[in-house]
Amino acid sequence: MEPKVAELKQKIEDTLCPFGFEVYPFQVAWYNELLPPAFHLLLPGPTLAFLVLSTPAMFDRALKPFLQSCHLRMLTDPVDQCVAYHLGRVRESLPELQTEIIADYEVHPNRRPKILAQTAAHVAGAAYYYQRQDVEADPWGNQRISGVCIHPRFGGWFAIRGVVLLPGIEVPDLPPRKPHDCVPTRADRIALLEGFNFHWRDWTYRDAVTPQERYSEEQKAYFSTPPAQRLALLGLAQPSEKPSSPSPDLPFTTPAPKKPGNPSRARSWLSPRVSPPASPGP
Repeated sequence: MEPKVAELKQKIEDTLCPFGFEVYPFQVAWYNELLPPAFHLLLPGPTLAFLVLSTPAMFDRALKPFLQSCHLRMLTDPVDQCVAYHLGRVRESLPELQTEIIADYEVHPNRRPKILAQTAAHVAGAAYYYQRQDVEADPWGNQRISGVCIHPRFGGWFAIRGVVLLPGIEVPDLPPRKPHDCVPTRADRIALLEGFNFHWRDWTYRDAVTPQERYSEEQKAYFSTPPAQRLALLGLAQPSEKPSSPSPDLPFTTPAPKKPGNPSRARSWLSPRVSPPASPGP
Protein backbone atom coordinates (compact mmCIF):
# COMPACT_ATOMS: atom_id res chain seq x y z
CA MET A 1 0.00 0.00 0.00
CA GLU A 2 1.28 3.46 -0.88
CA PRO A 3 2.61 5.43 2.13
CA LYS A 4 0.09 8.24 1.47
CA VAL A 5 -2.81 5.78 1.49
CA ALA A 6 -1.50 3.95 4.55
CA GLU A 7 -1.19 7.25 6.46
CA LEU A 8 -4.71 8.41 5.62
CA LYS A 9 -6.17 4.97 6.29
CA GLN A 10 -4.53 4.96 9.72
CA LYS A 11 -5.97 8.39 10.56
CA ILE A 12 -9.47 7.29 9.61
CA GLU A 13 -9.10 3.98 11.44
CA ASP A 14 -7.93 5.80 14.56
CA THR A 15 -11.16 7.80 14.41
CA LEU A 16 -13.59 4.97 13.60
CA CYS A 17 -12.20 1.56 14.56
CA PRO A 18 -12.50 2.00 18.34
CA PHE A 19 -16.24 2.38 17.75
CA GLY A 20 -16.73 -0.84 15.78
CA PHE A 21 -16.12 0.29 12.20
CA GLU A 22 -13.77 -0.96 9.48
CA VAL A 23 -12.19 1.05 6.64
CA TYR A 24 -11.10 -0.06 3.13
CA PRO A 25 -9.43 2.13 0.45
CA PHE A 26 -10.37 2.06 -3.23
CA GLN A 27 -10.12 4.11 -6.41
CA VAL A 28 -13.20 5.87 -7.74
CA ALA A 29 -12.45 4.34 -11.16
CA TRP A 30 -12.93 0.79 -9.87
CA TYR A 31 -16.46 1.70 -8.76
CA ASN A 32 -17.39 3.68 -11.87
CA GLU A 33 -16.20 0.93 -14.22
CA LEU A 34 -18.99 -1.38 -13.04
CA LEU A 35 -21.84 1.11 -13.41
CA PRO A 36 -23.61 3.17 -16.09
CA PRO A 37 -22.77 6.90 -16.17
CA ALA A 38 -25.89 7.93 -14.24
CA PHE A 39 -24.45 6.24 -11.15
CA HIS A 40 -20.85 7.40 -11.47
CA LEU A 41 -19.05 9.35 -8.79
CA LEU A 42 -18.12 12.60 -10.53
CA LEU A 43 -14.45 12.61 -9.65
CA PRO A 44 -11.27 11.64 -11.54
CA GLY A 45 -10.77 7.89 -11.70
CA PRO A 46 -7.63 7.74 -9.52
CA THR A 47 -9.32 9.68 -6.68
CA LEU A 48 -8.86 7.98 -3.32
CA ALA A 49 -11.95 6.83 -1.45
CA PHE A 50 -12.58 4.76 1.66
CA LEU A 51 -15.49 2.42 2.28
CA VAL A 52 -16.77 2.35 5.87
CA LEU A 53 -18.67 -0.60 7.34
CA SER A 54 -19.88 -1.42 10.81
CA THR A 55 -19.17 -4.67 12.65
CA PRO A 56 -21.30 -6.24 15.41
CA ALA A 57 -19.24 -4.27 17.96
CA MET A 58 -20.68 -0.97 16.70
CA PHE A 59 -23.90 -1.50 18.62
CA ASP A 60 -22.23 -1.37 22.05
CA ARG A 61 -19.28 0.85 21.21
CA ALA A 62 -21.04 3.52 19.15
CA LEU A 63 -24.83 3.26 18.98
CA LYS A 64 -25.71 2.77 22.65
CA PRO A 65 -23.43 5.59 23.87
CA PHE A 66 -24.83 7.80 21.11
CA LEU A 67 -28.42 7.06 22.15
CA GLN A 68 -27.55 8.05 25.71
CA SER A 69 -25.95 11.32 24.57
CA CYS A 70 -27.56 14.65 23.79
CA HIS A 71 -27.00 14.23 20.06
CA LEU A 72 -30.13 12.20 19.23
CA ARG A 73 -32.87 14.03 17.34
CA MET A 74 -36.42 12.95 16.56
CA LEU A 75 -37.66 12.16 13.04
CA THR A 76 -34.50 10.47 11.77
CA ASP A 77 -33.25 6.95 12.25
CA PRO A 78 -30.98 6.68 15.34
CA VAL A 79 -28.51 4.37 13.57
CA ASP A 80 -28.23 6.77 10.63
CA GLN A 81 -27.72 9.67 13.04
CA CYS A 82 -25.03 7.75 14.92
CA VAL A 83 -23.19 6.84 11.73
CA ALA A 84 -23.43 10.43 10.46
CA TYR A 85 -21.95 11.67 13.71
CA HIS A 86 -18.95 9.34 13.49
CA LEU A 87 -18.39 9.98 9.80
CA GLY A 88 -18.44 13.67 10.62
CA ARG A 89 -15.59 13.05 13.04
CA VAL A 90 -13.58 11.70 10.08
CA ARG A 91 -13.91 15.09 8.38
CA GLU A 92 -12.72 16.77 11.56
CA SER A 93 -9.70 14.46 11.72
CA LEU A 94 -8.61 15.55 8.22
CA PRO A 95 -8.90 19.37 8.41
CA GLU A 96 -6.20 19.93 5.80
CA LEU A 97 -8.06 17.91 3.14
CA GLN A 98 -11.22 18.35 1.12
CA THR A 99 -13.57 15.54 2.07
CA GLU A 100 -16.90 14.40 0.71
CA ILE A 101 -18.87 11.93 2.78
CA ILE A 102 -21.78 9.94 1.38
CA ALA A 103 -23.84 7.82 3.75
CA ASP A 104 -25.45 4.65 2.44
CA TYR A 105 -28.97 6.07 2.83
CA GLU A 106 -28.45 9.30 0.86
CA VAL A 107 -30.35 9.83 -2.41
CA HIS A 108 -30.55 12.46 -5.14
CA PRO A 109 -33.77 14.48 -5.59
CA ASN A 110 -34.90 11.93 -8.19
CA ARG A 111 -34.51 9.17 -5.54
CA ARG A 112 -31.45 7.64 -7.22
CA PRO A 113 -28.97 6.48 -4.55
CA LYS A 114 -25.86 8.62 -4.24
CA ILE A 115 -23.77 5.51 -3.58
CA LEU A 116 -24.41 1.86 -4.39
CA ALA A 117 -23.05 0.50 -1.15
CA GLN A 118 -22.67 -3.15 -2.06
CA THR A 119 -20.83 -2.37 -5.29
CA ALA A 120 -18.47 -0.10 -3.35
CA ALA A 121 -17.85 -2.82 -0.76
CA HIS A 122 -17.00 -5.32 -3.50
CA VAL A 123 -14.51 -3.10 -5.35
CA ALA A 124 -12.88 -2.07 -2.07
CA GLY A 125 -12.30 -5.75 -1.24
CA ALA A 126 -14.32 -5.47 1.96
CA ALA A 127 -17.02 -8.04 1.18
CA TYR A 128 -17.98 -10.19 -1.79
CA TYR A 129 -21.17 -9.06 -3.49
CA TYR A 130 -23.02 -12.29 -4.38
CA GLN A 131 -25.59 -11.85 -7.12
CA ARG A 132 -27.83 -13.94 -9.29
CA GLN A 133 -25.24 -13.80 -12.08
CA ASP A 134 -22.84 -15.69 -9.78
CA VAL A 135 -25.05 -18.81 -9.91
CA GLU A 136 -24.70 -20.87 -13.05
CA ALA A 137 -28.06 -22.02 -14.44
CA ASP A 138 -29.94 -20.49 -11.55
CA PRO A 139 -33.27 -22.02 -10.49
CA TRP A 140 -35.37 -18.86 -10.01
CA GLY A 141 -37.00 -18.33 -13.38
CA ASN A 142 -38.77 -14.94 -13.48
CA GLN A 143 -38.39 -14.24 -9.76
CA ARG A 144 -36.50 -11.10 -8.78
CA ILE A 145 -33.45 -12.01 -6.72
CA SER A 146 -31.53 -9.34 -4.83
CA GLY A 147 -27.82 -9.72 -4.19
CA VAL A 148 -26.07 -9.57 -0.84
CA CYS A 149 -22.54 -8.90 0.44
CA ILE A 150 -20.80 -11.43 2.68
CA HIS A 151 -17.83 -10.44 4.83
CA PRO A 152 -15.06 -13.05 5.18
CA ARG A 153 -14.95 -12.66 8.98
CA PHE A 154 -18.46 -11.55 9.90
CA GLY A 155 -20.55 -13.27 7.23
CA GLY A 156 -23.73 -11.21 6.99
CA TRP A 157 -23.38 -9.76 10.50
CA PHE A 158 -22.26 -6.31 9.38
CA ALA A 159 -23.57 -3.27 7.50
CA ILE A 160 -22.11 -0.95 4.89
CA ARG A 161 -22.37 2.62 6.16
CA GLY A 162 -20.91 4.91 3.52
CA VAL A 163 -17.86 6.20 1.72
CA VAL A 164 -15.33 8.94 2.37
CA LEU A 165 -14.11 10.61 -0.84
CA LEU A 166 -10.93 12.68 -0.91
CA PRO A 167 -11.06 14.96 -4.00
CA GLY A 168 -7.59 16.07 -4.97
CA ILE A 169 -5.90 12.97 -3.58
CA GLU A 170 -5.11 10.68 -6.51
CA VAL A 171 -3.51 7.26 -6.16
CA PRO A 172 -3.15 5.76 -9.66
CA ASP A 173 -0.79 3.06 -8.39
CA LEU A 174 -3.07 1.76 -5.64
CA PRO A 175 -3.31 -2.02 -6.26
CA PRO A 176 -6.83 -3.45 -6.44
CA ARG A 177 -7.87 -5.71 -3.58
CA LYS A 178 -10.20 -8.50 -4.65
CA PRO A 179 -12.91 -9.46 -2.15
CA HIS A 180 -12.56 -12.92 -0.65
CA ASP A 181 -14.92 -15.42 -2.30
CA CYS A 182 -16.03 -17.09 0.90
CA VAL A 183 -19.15 -18.76 -0.60
CA PRO A 184 -17.55 -20.51 -3.60
CA THR A 185 -19.95 -23.34 -4.43
CA ARG A 186 -23.13 -23.13 -6.48
CA ALA A 187 -25.20 -24.89 -3.83
CA ASP A 188 -24.06 -22.55 -1.08
CA ARG A 189 -24.65 -19.48 -3.23
CA ILE A 190 -28.19 -20.66 -3.97
CA ALA A 191 -28.79 -21.22 -0.25
CA LEU A 192 -27.38 -17.76 0.56
CA LEU A 193 -29.48 -15.88 -1.99
CA GLU A 194 -32.64 -17.81 -1.15
CA GLY A 195 -32.08 -17.22 2.55
CA PHE A 196 -31.52 -13.51 1.97
CA ASN A 197 -34.50 -13.03 -0.34
CA PHE A 198 -37.09 -15.37 1.16
CA HIS A 199 -36.14 -16.16 4.78
CA TRP A 200 -34.30 -13.07 6.02
CA ARG A 201 -36.37 -12.90 9.21
CA ASP A 202 -34.63 -15.96 10.68
CA TRP A 203 -31.16 -14.32 10.32
CA THR A 204 -29.62 -17.58 9.03
CA TYR A 205 -28.36 -16.20 5.71
CA ARG A 206 -25.89 -14.16 7.77
CA ASP A 207 -24.18 -17.41 8.75
CA ALA A 208 -23.17 -18.19 5.16
CA VAL A 209 -19.68 -18.39 6.65
CA THR A 210 -18.90 -19.11 10.29
CA PRO A 211 -18.57 -15.59 11.71
CA GLN A 212 -16.03 -14.41 14.23
CA GLU A 213 -18.82 -12.44 15.89
CA ARG A 214 -22.57 -12.15 15.49
CA TYR A 215 -25.05 -9.52 16.60
CA SER A 216 -25.86 -9.93 20.28
CA GLU A 217 -29.36 -11.01 21.28
CA GLU A 218 -29.98 -7.44 22.47
CA GLN A 219 -28.87 -6.09 19.11
CA LYS A 220 -31.06 -8.56 17.22
CA ALA A 221 -34.01 -7.64 19.42
CA TYR A 222 -33.37 -3.93 18.77
CA PHE A 223 -33.36 -4.30 14.99
CA SER A 224 -36.38 -6.63 15.07
CA THR A 225 -38.44 -4.18 17.15
CA PRO A 226 -40.64 -1.54 15.44
CA PRO A 227 -38.66 1.72 15.30
CA ALA A 228 -41.03 3.61 17.62
CA GLN A 229 -40.38 1.07 20.40
CA ARG A 230 -36.61 0.70 20.07
CA LEU A 231 -35.52 3.31 22.60
CA ALA A 232 -37.86 1.92 25.23
CA LEU A 233 -36.33 -1.51 24.62
CA LEU A 234 -32.97 -0.09 25.76
CA GLY A 235 -34.52 1.72 28.73
CA LEU A 236 -34.14 5.15 27.13
CA ALA A 237 -36.73 7.91 26.92
CA GLN A 238 -38.07 8.94 23.54
CA PRO A 239 -36.76 12.40 22.57
CA SER A 240 -39.13 15.31 22.03
CA GLU A 241 -41.35 14.91 19.01
CA LYS A 242 -40.97 18.58 18.09
CA PRO A 243 -38.96 18.90 14.86
CA SER A 244 -35.58 20.44 15.50
CA SER A 245 -33.01 22.06 13.30
CA PRO A 246 -30.04 19.91 12.34
CA SER A 247 -27.37 19.65 14.99
CA PRO A 248 -23.94 21.07 14.04
CA ASP A 249 -22.51 17.74 15.17
CA LEU A 250 -24.28 15.96 12.31
CA PRO A 251 -22.82 16.66 8.86
CA PHE A 252 -25.77 15.39 6.84
CA THR A 253 -29.26 16.59 6.13
CA THR A 254 -32.23 14.61 7.43
CA PRO A 255 -32.20 11.25 5.61
CA ALA A 256 -35.02 10.68 3.19
CA PRO A 257 -37.17 7.57 3.67
CA LYS A 258 -35.44 4.50 2.34
CA LYS A 259 -36.66 3.11 -0.95
CA PRO A 260 -36.03 -0.51 -1.89
CA GLY A 261 -33.65 -1.13 -4.75
CA ASN A 262 -34.89 -2.71 -7.96
CA PRO A 263 -32.04 -4.92 -9.15
CA SER A 264 -32.28 -7.07 -12.25
CA ARG A 265 -30.13 -9.83 -13.66
CA ALA A 266 -28.80 -7.60 -16.45
CA ARG A 267 -27.94 -4.64 -14.21
CA SER A 268 -27.32 -6.34 -10.89
CA TRP A 269 -24.51 -3.98 -9.85
CA LEU A 270 -27.23 -1.37 -9.35
CA SER A 271 -28.64 -2.86 -6.13
CA PRO A 272 -27.94 -0.22 -3.46
CA ARG A 273 -28.95 -1.92 -0.24
CA VAL A 274 -27.41 -4.61 1.93
CA SER A 275 -30.77 -5.82 3.32
CA PRO A 276 -34.05 -6.91 1.72
CA PRO A 277 -36.71 -4.17 1.53
CA ALA A 278 -38.55 -5.41 4.61
CA SER A 279 -35.52 -6.43 6.64
CA PRO A 280 -35.66 -5.45 10.34
CA GLY A 281 -32.23 -3.82 10.40
CA PRO A 282 -28.63 -3.78 9.25
